[in-house]
Amino acid sequence: MGTLSIQDIQPLDIDGSPIIIAGPCSAETEQQTLDAALALSAIGVKVFRAGIWKPRTMPGGFEGVGDKGLEWLQLVKRETGMLTATEVATVEHVNAALAAGIDILWIGARTSANPFAMQDIANAVHGHDEITVLVKNPVNPDLELWIGAIQRILNAGVTRVGAVHRGFSAAGEHLYRNEPQWHIPFDLRRMAPGMTILCDPSHIGGRRELVEPLSQQALDMGFDGLMIETHCDPDQALSDSAQQITPEELKSIKDRLVIRSGTPVEDELALLRQQIDDCDHELLAVLARRMKVSREIGQFKKTHNLRVMQPQRYQNVLKNRLAEGERLALDPDFVKRVMQAIHEESVRQQLD
Repeated sequence: MGTLSIQDIQPLDIDGSPIIIAGPCSAETEQQTLDAALALSAIGVKVFRAGIWKPRTMPGGFEGVGDKGLEWLQLVKRETGMLTATEVATVEHVNAALAAGIDILWIGARTSANPFAMQDIANAVHGHDEITVLVKNPVNPDLELWIGAIQRILNAGVTRVGAVHRGFSAAGEHLYRNEPQWHIPFDLRRMAPGMTILCDPSHIGGRRELVEPLSQQALDMGFDGLMIETHCDPDQALSDSAQQITPEELKSIKDRLVIRSGTPVEDELALLRQQIDDCDHELLAVLARRMKVSREIGQFKKTHNLRVMQPQRYQNVLKNRLAEGERLALDPDFVKRVMQAIHEESVRQQLD
């Protein structure tokens, strides 16, 4: 049989509609891991997730318990019958997880962005047809890189492959920890209509209060399920405490989620509306940063006894922005009104 292409991927037969994969960001102790699993099993969750090797941005933080956490996941499986899932980033991780009988491996955003690492992992899972592999999107919004990571796993002969959308890194302050950019997973859906695509609202939002609205948005746009970080005592979690919810909160969210049977046209409209919302969030974040700079300028002018109002500077700025707007096919009158409103608020901020 020839190598599968991404267009050939079939849906995963993971129990649940929508599929719910839940568990703590990190397995911290045997008891904490088992307590979370028992609580989640009691509310009908069939797949338990927990990180045991944790890639941290800065050294010195909690980097997971390592291989001993695999024994805790085996205990979870014995005690609850749940499928188990954990993140792998190296060949050693893959070999240890396979030897422990872990059911689902997921590949994180940092790893999926690295073709060399992806090929090493693909080589490690070669011949393990029973394993399920979920590939999270790369940290940067690059659909081709995401597809390439998935294709490497397919080329290794693994057919049980799905994708997880966890958002994309962005500089500066934003509403979300990782920007959703919903059009990218939507384009992936177009290219691989049969593939299971899950949403990770925990990592997109970065705050527990955003988990429910992001989960509903994902389901409205046709995602097949959710991967949600769940901890019995989130505030005391050793990693990503702000974005984790309790099993009780997950049950409430599950009970409130609305499963809509939308048509392709409705799905497309939902995506377009979400892109409008995302643009609005970006506009507000940019405006907030601009006003912060305006306040700093105001303080500088006060310190150096400079006038706040400098008409010639504003006229030069307006001229440049109108020319830039014209290149971007924006109406000049519209650009002028927007820039005038921004200028007036900037002056007010400087005078405060």
